[in-house]
Amino acid sequence: MTHAQSQAESRFDRGQRALSRIDGSAGEKVVASLANIAPDFARYVIEFPFGDIYSRPDLGLRDREIATIAALTALGNAAPQLKVHIEAGLNVGLSRDEIVEIIMQMAVYAGFPAAVNGLFAAKEAFSAHYGRQAAS
Repeated sequence: MTHAQSQAESRFDRGQRALSRIDGSAGEKVVASLANIAPDFARYVIEFPFGDIYSRPDLGLRDREIATIAALTALGNAAPQLKVHIEAGLNVGLSRDEIVEIIMQMAVYAGFPAAVNGLFAAKEAFSAHYGRQAAS
């Protein structure tokens, strides 16, 4: 896509395209669940993070998901969002082992409780992604 095409495309349309590519149905479910309580906020989620930030050209989606998984793990209290972004990481080419290493790395900076919570979120996300057998 050329810069002129990018300028002509609305933030919402660009965000919808990015959200679908990154998160697939998981991201769409999050946005849909917000629509009946805060439709403006649902639109903001599409426009700002996905239409503006994720669509910037200087960092790839794989790298953006590494940063997002690390940040959500470090927060220690964002398991639902972490699971969505673990799925997104798998969608953009991260392996299960890479995601586990990203989360383990956060023990150094965010503490063991945050890393343990992240690993449990990963276990659930992997189970949903790969099936029950892979998570045990």
